[in-house]
Amino acid sequence: MNANTEALVGRVLRASTRGFDCGAHSRSIGDHHNFGAFVKAPITNDSNTYAVGLIYKVEIKDDQLISELVMGELVPDNILRDQRDNRMIPVEIKVLNVGYYDRYGFVPSLPPRPPMSLADVWECTPAEVDSFTHSLDFMRLVLGAAEVPSDDLIAAALWYTASLHEDRVAFMTRAGRRLARELSHDLKRLAHVLSLIRP
Repeated sequence: MNANTEALVGRVLRASTRGFDCGAHSRSIGDHHNFGAFVKAPITNDSNTYAVGLIYKVEIKDDQLISELVMGELVPDNILRDQRDNRMIPVEIKVLNVGYYDRYGFVPSLPPRPPMSLADVWECTPAEVDSFTHSLDFMRLVLGAAEVPSDDLIAAALWYTASLHEDRVAFMTRAGRRLARELSHDLKRLAHVLSLIRP
């Protein structure tokens, strides 16, 4: 996996085997920061083993200047526009690990260790997402994650993955069948998740 040709999402702030947080600035925000996007971060120095995760939260941070501008009654439009367009506001992105990549290929399981602080976080390429989601085994980790909006996250990840397929309906049908197996014990939740992925 060559991370140098993909979009840089940010750099790791803190991490565990369950997931990691990374930081960026507002001027770099793009589609690769979207909720449900697949990202990767190296967990070895040689960059040959990556944690693979899904973005589940994007936070725009505030500071004293922003608070003052928000509280101001008559702030000129040009000052607000300048602050939005030119000031580098910190952004924090939270990622749920759903697998990893090593010399044997993709593994839909928690990585053996987390990425180190300041490691670059990259957007996964469409080919990587296609390969990683081929088995759909990653869904089990998402559905079992209590700390994230797991139903919405799995739907966002599946919609993104479906957009990479020529036959989106066939992919979503296969995903729906897999969800039916994973959530057969919770029919109410299954109905909700299926409603989120229904075309």
